Amino acid sequence: MPWDSVRMNSVGYAGYSIPNIAWGTWKTGNDQVSTDRVKQALDIGFKHIDTAQAYRNETEAGIALRETSLSREDLFITTKYSGTNGLDVDTSIRNSLGVEYVDLYLIHSPRLAVPDIPTAWAKMEKIKEAGLARCNTSVFFVLLAARNLQICRSIGVSNFDEKDLKVLLASAKIKPDVNQILLHPYVYRRQLPILEYAARHDIVIEAYSALIPITHEPGGPLDAPLNRIASRLGATTDQVLLAWTKAKGAVVVT
Repeated sequence: MPWDSVRMNSVGYAGYSIPNIAWGTWKTGNDQVSTDRVKQALDIGFKHIDTAQAYRNETEAGIALRETSLSREDLFITTKYSGTNGLDVDTSIRNSLGVEYVDLYLIHSPRLAVPDIPTAWAKMEKIKEAGLARCNTSVFFVLLAARNLQICRSIGVSNFDEKDLKVLLASAKIKPDVNQILLHPYVYRRQLPILEYAARHDIVIEAYSALIPITHEPGGPLDAPLNRIASRLGATTDQVLLAWTKAKGAVVVT
């Protein structure tokens, strides 16, 4: 099953795409093991690393990203504003991974969009606009590294439902590139309105916890068809679930 990339709607980046599978750091902990796991993911071919303030391992992921032999241009880095330690949107992105820039910066949840979604999104737009103005300038990258600042190339949201997206788009100057949501077969019907709404507005869906039917809810009605399909294709059940998620047009976050 080939993994390539998905085109995003980013203004200012012709052909800017997001790799359609990411290594997620949600459950990797916040010690040397977390750093080692990110390094291992990069070594076996992952180019997209997904983390967040709330995971408490941005520092560890940042170490792995800075120490990899891959060039920065070959990496895609996503992190999320989680409201951790009372930091605001601007401060959070400047104190997270210690890399020159972030490719994608998300609001982790609509409840973190304070005081309201339009105001919080306007702050995200300012960060994006700053990145658009400068991130193609190599001299500015040198200054960023020296001052330990960060910018982002794209902005988006996470766990926003259709109602939240409507509120956001009603006042937005820049559409979110991405909405990262829970997606697996057991929640597909519930999430379908979000998938359809995002498709109509050219918002990429990222799917987290795609493997829950076999990792957290084994013994359910999906087991039999999953096993039959895996047997017929000579694949594993996790490969089948990942292929199902990709077929829905979503970027997979492991």
